[in-house]
Amino acid sequence: MIIEIVILAMIAAFLGLRLYSVLGRRSEHEEEVIPHRFERGETPPIADNPPRQVRQPVVLHGAESRAPANEAGVRAIASADPAFDLLGFLEGAKSAYGMILEAFWNGDKDTLRELADDDVYASFAGAIDAREEAGETLDNRLIRIEDASIHSAELDGRTARIAVLFVADIAAVTRDADGNVIAGSLDDAIESRDVWTFRRNIGSSDPNWVLDETDEG
Repeated sequence: MIIEIVILAMIAAFLGLRLYSVLGRRSEHEEEVIPHRFERGETPPIADNPPRQVRQPVVLHGAESRAPANEAGVRAIASADPAFDLLGFLEGAKSAYGMILEAFWNGDKDTLRELADDDVYASFAGAIDAREEAGETLDNRLIRIEDASIHSAELDGRTARIAVLFVADIAAVTRDADGNVIAGSLDDAIESRDVWTFRRNIGSSDPNWVLDETDEG
């Protein structure tokens, strides 16, 4: 009986050693630590065509406004005047466009005096006077501004000039002294393309731009 127990113990020990020799080595292999790709201070490989860090350009709307000369002019103004904001300028220009048109149509010279320089004001005022002498009035409506884009930009000393191309839908009606329509129609808006140049002395404490020139687009 004792001999049988000893024999069984020897067999069990032998099987245990065999299992260890197989499972133990496999376990040690599986637990081997594989270093991560960038451990030990290794630097990641450089791609054949790595993405470049590109500074975002000044955004100019419209095809014409992507011309290098225009972008250079805007950058020169922004460099000389840190407070200059292109998007803010364009929004202000659109507001001024609507206000000036409304003032001209209504014969409001006071508003025109505030928003335009002397030459442009004189042109507007002369047209208003001629219209009043003829007994005519304008019943125009600015339906919408389709686009406002930089047409040109330059910095001349401390004077910044930016020309904006406005594309707008306008319903234009001219009435005589009796209120009769003598030209145009409020039912049919026409596309208007105007290039207005705004001017500002960047050394001035006055942040407002004035209308310096008008032209057809």
